[in-house]
Amino acid sequence: MGDGALSVREKSSTARVVPSARPRKLAKVPFVELADGRLQGVVSSGSDIGRVYVSSVAAGSYAYACSTNNNRPCGGARGSFCNHIRALVGEAVLQYGTERVARYLKVDAEGAADAHALTSVMTGSRPGPGDGSAAAQVFSRFLRHLAYLELPASTDPLPEMQWFPTTGAGAA
Repeated sequence: MGDGALSVREKSSTARVVPSARPRKLAKVPFVELADGRLQGVVSSGSDIGRVYVSSVAAGSYAYACSTNNNRPCGGARGSFCNHIRALVGEAVLQYGTERVARYLKVDAEGAADAHALTSVMTGSRPGPGDGSAAAQVFSRFLRHLAYLELPASTDPLPEMQWFPTTGAGAA
């Protein structure tokens, strides 16, 4: 994708806005990110509309963690990836593409064409449970993203984003 498709704001931003590799539905996995050395995100419960899971996979070791938004452990993440983590990997591949997810997680998955192949390589190394202490931070970022969705459409600046330089501002 060339710079011609980027808006002025995206060109002047210090953090590049990366479009999704493919469109994805947000109902099952509303939040996914590659951050803090992990693939992490929020996955909706299949059985309870009021429950979500915060799931993560660590880069390199593939140590996994999955718990509810109330910090209760996931019953399916015992000895291997649960369905929430598998869904998270699947949505990450849709969001970022197989190659980028594999590179970030340090998966040696040459020729891996999809999320299932990446998951197979990771689970084949028999990863253990990881540290779930970051779940609160991930869930907090998810809630912050939701709050922005509730704001009315506007071009006015947001006070919490004022530390970003304005478009066209030169160095003093």
